[in-house]
Amino acid sequence: MQISSAALPDVLIIEPKVFGDDRGFFFESFNAKAFRDATGIKCDFVQDNHSRSARNVLRGLHYQIRQPQGKLIRVVQGEVYDVAVDLRKNSPSFGKWTGTILSAENKKQLWVPEGYAHGFVVLSETADFLYKTTDYYAPEFERSLLWNDPRLGIAWPLRGEPVLAAKDAAAKTWAEADFFS
Repeated sequence: MQISSAALPDVLIIEPKVFGDDRGFFFESFNAKAFRDATGIKCDFVQDNHSRSARNVLRGLHYQIRQPQGKLIRVVQGEVYDVAVDLRKNSPSFGKWTGTILSAENKKQLWVPEGYAHGFVVLSETADFLYKTTDYYAPEFERSLLWNDPRLGIAWPLRGEPVLAAKDAAAKTWAEADFFS
C-alpha cells in the first residue's frame, strides 16, 4: 500500500496494491499489521458501517464529542467527495479542512483520525460507502457541524442543492460548535 498525507497531515490517503487481470481484481482492503507498519497508527476497529446514497446526498459534517471515532473510509460503488475538518483546539490545523475524491474506480481509502468532523457528498448516480470506526456509535455524543458554514469555506463540488437529513440541515455553525481539547 502507498500512504500519502492529505492537505492536513493527520488525514491519510491510502492506495492499496491492486492485482488485476482480465478476470477482475483483488486487493487487501485492510490488514492491521500493514496499516500499523505503514502509518504508525495502532487502532482497533470495533464497528463497520455501510451506507448507500443517491446523487447530491450530503452527509455530515458529523463527529462524536465523547467517544470520538477514527474512521477508515472507502467507496465500493460510485464516487464521493469526502471531507474532514480538524476540531482539535490544540492542533496547528484547527479549523482547517481537506477534501478528496474516493471512488470504486480509484480504490483509495481515507484515514480520518479522532477529533475530526467528517462528511461527504455523492457525485455519481449512487454510491456505496464503507467505513470502519475505532469506537461505537453513541448518538448522545453525536454532533453535526453545518456543511456550508462560511467560516469553513468548504468547496463542495455540488451540482444543484444538496439533499440533507434534517439533523444536517439543522447543524450548528462553527461559532456554536463543540470542539476537542
